[in-house]
Amino acid sequence: MAEQFLTLMADLDDDAQARLSGWYDELRQAGFTGVQTPGLPYHISLTSFPPEREKQALEIARKAAAEFAPVPLHISHIGMFAGGGILFAAPERNRELDLLQKACQSDTPQQHPWTPHTTVLIDEPDTVYAALPVFIRSFSPFVGKITRLHLCAFWPTREIAAFSLAGSA
Repeated sequence: MAEQFLTLMADLDDDAQARLSGWYDELRQAGFTGVQTPGLPYHISLTSFPPEREKQALEIARKAAAEFAPVPLHISHIGMFAGGGILFAAPERNRELDLLQKACQSDTPQQHPWTPHTTVLIDEPDTVYAALPVFIRSFSPFVGKITRLHLCAFWPTREIAAFSLAGSA
């Protein structure tokens, strides 16, 4: 199967990864595993590109990573998207996050308005609804950081490149 799209993601720092992994472990211990893509770090998707624009996506990621310092995030709430198949943790929007997303934006029309979030579980809606109380019990807000940009192709999943945020604050 040919790749369908590229996604430019903002990866979270190691402490945030551990926190999110802990939440997922709680869900897994309660019997929820989901169908989300395995092996990718927890992230916030910033934009997408068609596969034939890989060079442009790489250049945008490289440039943004060189310009931006790590971006602080207050992961303060949880949510589900319409349809109920995705459970997520989400940050408060802040100026730095919005500027980073704008710097990474492609001119490819997006299907939905951008909602910064970190997916915790993807599954059938009834399964996600059943997982919600477990997630609520384990969730507590925290402050993390975006520390790198990560470009991947999907279906099949192919990691293309990662760039640490190296700009000055």
